[in-house]
Amino acid sequence: MKILISADMEGATGVTWPADVLPGSEQWQRCRHMFTSDVNAAIGGFFDGGADEVLVNEAHWTMRNLLLERLDERAQMLTGRHKTLSMVEGVQHGDVDGIAFLGYHTGAGTEGVLAHTYLANSITGVWVNGARASEGLLNSLVVAEFGVPVVLVTGDDRTCEDAQGYAPEARSVAVKDYVSRYAAVCRPPARTAADIRAAAKEAAVLAVRRAPVEDGPFTVEVEFDAEHLAGAATVVPGVVSSGERRVAYSSDTMYDGIRCFKAVTTVVSSAVEEQYG
Repeated sequence: MKILISADMEGATGVTWPADVLPGSEQWQRCRHMFTSDVNAAIGGFFDGGADEVLVNEAHWTMRNLLLERLDERAQMLTGRHKTLSMVEGVQHGDVDGIAFLGYHTGAGTEGVLAHTYLANSITGVWVNGARASEGLLNSLVVAEFGVPVVLVTGDDRTCEDAQGYAPEARSVAVKDYVSRYAAVCRPPARTAADIRAAAKEAAVLAVRRAPVEDGPFTVEVEFDAEHLAGAATVVPGVVSSGERRVAYSSDTMYDGIRCFKAVTTVVSSAVEEQYG
């Protein structure tokens, strides 16, 4: 049994505001330890449940946040940026039996601690075939095309609620309860580590590769907080204006869909000007 852990940071234990997750800040250095603790708890639980191999894919910002020197030695870590499938890199090789979305968060424009979709700001909403989409939903559609089930989701309580929509069978652990985008009632790391480890052990039984799901075509619509960003996004082939501050594109598979989404966010990031966005 091989488990892939897609590890994001906004939904990690103790994280509640931007400085907690922005590389280089004092708070980020502190929160890296709690982030690594969450990941180690999941690794331990999956091995408790019978896993033979665990690969951790760094999925936050620079994708160089976890402390390798503190990682459970039974696991391996894929770290760094510019990966074909970004947050779920590794799922495409046909040897992964289940995936965990660890430290995830809710999508742009919704309630949740540090809620966003790919970009920390600029994007105010993403929809797939008319349904509002978080990073969890987007990534779940990608991994389903490779027959890999989502078996565990951790984050705030709103993230766990969101996961019920795209991975209803998955185990979930709320490490904090949403109060505002920048505030939460947090559980201590010793408690969240125990909860995550127990849930991962239970989740291991769900890690059974399935037939690939072919649910396409997909229409993805993205809304921005400024009209010029929507205009910038249309530079990407196939992306067209779909309304005020909105663009849309279609793809036969979510493999292609997420890659186009990455291109859109990259172009839009380059069009954001200091202060005015």
